[in-house]
Amino acid sequence: MTEEPVVLLEGPSSVGKSTLLKSLADAHNAEVIDLDDLATRDAVLADPGLFMAGTPPVCVDEHQKAPLVLDAIKAQLNKSTRPGRFLLAGSTRHCALPQTAQSLTGRLNRITIYPLAQAEIEGHTSSLVATLFSSPATAIQAPTPKTTRDEYIQRIAHGGLPMALERDARELSNIRQSAMLPRLLGRLTSQTAQVLNIASAAADITLDERIAATPKLHIIDSGVAARLLRLTPEKLARRDATSLTEFGHLLETFVVGELQREASWMDGIAGIGHWRTHDHDEVDLVIERDDGAIIAFEVKAGSRVPGESFSPLRKNCVTK
Repeated sequence: MTEEPVVLLEGPSSVGKSTLLKSLADAHNAEVIDLDDLATRDAVLADPGLFMAGTPPVCVDEHQKAPLVLDAIKAQLNKSTRPGRFLLAGSTRHCALPQTAQSLTGRLNRITIYPLAQAEIEGHTSSLVATLFSSPATAIQAPTPKTTRDEYIQRIAHGGLPMALERDARELSNIRQSAMLPRLLGRLTSQTAQVLNIASAAADITLDERIAATPKLHIIDSGVAARLLRLTPEKLARRDATSLTEFGHLLETFVVGELQREASWMDGIAGIGHWRTHDHDEVDLVIERDDGAIIAFEVKAGSRVPGESFSPLRKNCVTK
């Protein structure tokens, strides 16, 4: 807020955006314009320019419910682009809004708010990602955690997000074939921690698509993934082949989510992604810093890791 004229807090529903927005507003003696409130929304839609011309910082919650406020903000920025003028929050990704609502591209700083990491839930301040970048020897020499398989299962299945995905997505005016959404979510969730095959998912639910890319898919919250797949802790604890495979996929999604949250706390992160070659060598997660330093992760659910499992990690480091 000391550098940018507009800061946008975005992320899943109920992840804590409104709480953070209210806290920041209180710190600046500002009021929050809550567009979830119908009366407030109607008043803002009637005269968005009036509300956006208020004393900075102008704080707007659920901004996507009245996209006209973005045009009003743009008009204000044409007069002055001093830092800290607007603080927005919303459950919809800014790039998913209609084109007319993307008028602030290049003028705002987008901050993704993720679910709480395990360290936050437990009240710890440690960060594995930060330690691996700053002092890898310290991380390697750390004692082996005593977390049991059953404890991992409980944490994976618990999650922290409500089942509000369908409701939020339906509020986007440009969502087409919305009747397919529940089936699509379930089908995509079944591919978590796997290379995404859009064509296969679309064909299974008879959805029109033209995308051919194959990134690796991870559901943002392992608890949501478990519920969409109807996987209870009891099912994940079974020793049959299907349950072991499902546990492996959800464990990887859980770990990747934890590492992504930690990386989001740091400055200087150039990119986070999955590494895969045409020869099918792959590394589950690679995090790269601006200076070219990288850390790579391979997630295994078994109690032992054979030596060949490290081969892709070595190739990744040589390639980088």
